[in-house]
Amino acid sequence: MRAGRNHVRIGGASGFWGDSALGPRQLLDGGELDYLVFDYLAELTMSLLAAARRKQPELGYATDFIDVMRDELGDALARGVRIVANAGGINPQGCAAALRALAAEQGLAPRIAVVEGDDVSALLPALREEGIELPATVLSANAYLGALPIKAALDAGADVVITGRCVDSAVTLGALMHEFGWSADDYDLLAAGSLAGHLIECGCQGSGGLFTDWEEVPDWANSGYPVVECRADGSFVLGKPEGTGGLVSPAVAAEQLLYEIGDPARYLLPDVVCDFTHVTLMKDGPQRVLVQGARGNAPTSTYKVSATYADGFRSAAQLTVVGHDAGRKARRSADAILARTRAMFARAGLADYSATNMDVLGAAEGFGQAVMWLAVAHPQRAALDIFAREIAPAGTSWAPGTTGFGGRPSVSPAIKQFSFLLDKTRLQPLVHLPDGTTAQPMSHLGVTPEMRHELFCATPLRSRPCPDSGLGVPVMTPRWDTGPAGAGWRLVPLIELAWARSGDKGDTSNIGVIARHPDDLPLLREQLTPEAVAVHLADKVHGAVTRYELPGIQAFNFVCEQALGGGGMASLRHDPLGKGMAQWLLAMPVAVPPNFTSRRT
Repeated sequence: MRAGRNHVRIGGASGFWGDSALGPRQLLDGGELDYLVFDYLAELTMSLLAAARRKQPELGYATDFIDVMRDELGDALARGVRIVANAGGINPQGCAAALRALAAEQGLAPRIAVVEGDDVSALLPALREEGIELPATVLSANAYLGALPIKAALDAGADVVITGRCVDSAVTLGALMHEFGWSADDYDLLAAGSLAGHLIECGCQGSGGLFTDWEEVPDWANSGYPVVECRADGSFVLGKPEGTGGLVSPAVAAEQLLYEIGDPARYLLPDVVCDFTHVTLMKDGPQRVLVQGARGNAPTSTYKVSATYADGFRSAAQLTVVGHDAGRKARRSADAILARTRAMFARAGLADYSATNMDVLGAAEGFGQAVMWLAVAHPQRAALDIFAREIAPAGTSWAPGTTGFGGRPSVSPAIKQFSFLLDKTRLQPLVHLPDGTTAQPMSHLGVTPEMRHELFCATPLRSRPCPDSGLGVPVMTPRWDTGPAGAGWRLVPLIELAWARSGDKGDTSNIGVIARHPDDLPLLREQLTPEAVAVHLADKVHGAVTRYELPGIQAFNFVCEQALGGGGMASLRHDPLGKGMAQWLLAMPVAVPPNFTSRRT
């Protein structure tokens, strides 16, 4: 641990490329920070950056970062706040060059380090020869690096560290490893630092954004960005700058903890396999939550690689319909558009759509307002140009009350994701240090595949999935409407007993559910089975549902496969990232005893 340092304060200034410019300024003014960290990269972002660099070789990075630094770099340097950002995207060196030019304009001389080595494009020919089935045309292919290169850059005195693709939490963990001297095999500490990064990596989501009880969250216009105050023992406090909006509470922290983690006992990161099942969240004063109990195991011997590729074209159209039977009118309009354009395709010698998806948003079948969402995919742009032209005629051809076209829909390449594992020995992360030298920090080579099998399949871990989590043990969903046990019981929506948050991992939806009161956990455990959840979400989830339990926060995590129409860039759904899945689940009826009163405040 650095001399005199007993805690480190890190502010999460950005959760994605396009986040508000409010965060960095707010955190610098009120966060009393040691570090300002930025997360910009999603799978789709990487493909967009790759396309930008093909047009202009000097681009390929998150230009928002340079825009923010124009206003904040000088202040950060003056306050001694160090900056870590994965803004480099496809072109970390280009991002660093732009920042150096900006700094020179302002008379500043920050020590900038650059982390590279995540781009695996050069390995693709060899991987094809070795039998890995890759798409024909790959736009980007990047491994999720860990925290060690960031630590090495900070150890060398960097004021600013710019990386390419790394796991979102690594920008925080790298700073903590540097500050506290945590080693590569301090697995419990690495898991704790990763959790700290996970709670702030999505910006305002960690401080009240998207909270189930949204009406309890004040001052949305000035929502506070999250801050973690971390200690050398791995414990930390989640908070936000004083005087800002938003909300920091155990329930808010629990929702973000569950966000997109899959199996909470085996959350795989490059540096550590995290076990969050026994994490505890305790109120530690106004707008402060104490987080403890993360555990870790040795990492695996592979990096996850996310590749993107183009697969035909896509387009999405919307029509607003008002009046009686608005929903049925919207559906019939979509059917008519598809029938008309299919006939036009046939006359032009074009194939049928490769995929279609129609949703009706808004009002139900009675009087009101409905929005038709019609998304389609096709191998040829010419076909979707026909589709795009045939949306506007709906305004005069079919349903009364049709309005709100919003212009001709655009046609764009359909960018999809392809993921695979790559042995860590195939990559060597590089750190270009401020003094012009280059460092090659050893990666966490982790366990071999044989050891991984022993770790995950043969050795009892500290926590396991619930017995009904898809392991072949049949569980019967109880019936509360018959027999003595059901006398006086009634049905209420799940939201009366629980909070929930959802997200995605490809075509898999991750739904975290937290009991509002610990006394209700047995009732939820009995009724909120994987089978019951699968039935409730049957129109959306077409694969297996697995349930995991987190006793430390009285919560469950549901992993729903084949749930997002291909997921992310491949999905034609209106909610391709599954952000609304938790809201659907919160409407699920749950049986409660006669004396039950709502847990919602």
